[in-house]
Amino acid sequence: MSADEVIHQSTRLRIMAILHTLDRREALEFTRLKDMVEATHGNLGAHIETLARAGYVDVEKLFVERRPQTRVWATTVGRRAFRSHAAWLRAILDEAEPAADRPQRRTRRRSS
Repeated sequence: MSADEVIHQSTRLRIMAILHTLDRREALEFTRLKDMVEATHGNLGAHIETLARAGYVDVEKLFVERRPQTRVWATTVGRRAFRSHAAWLRAILDEAEPAADRPQRRTRRRSS
């Protein structure tokens, strides 16, 4: 297990975390995502482009009442990559906890 360098950047990690909470194929409007991530228009656009090139998000541009609207959603590949990266981060955090503070993990007894 290793880091996903595309997702690892903090803004892209936040974007993927937000999109991962949505139902499959549910999209989020660009302006709403921009507010949630607290990024500038250009900065968010660049990060979404990076995620789209990796196949992690899909982008739909359309017009609603003659106004442009951009919608973004996580792809199946992107969701899988996010889960894998989150597991990698959790493993690092688990290792950083002092042994006394770690939750007890059940081990299966082997029969002889």
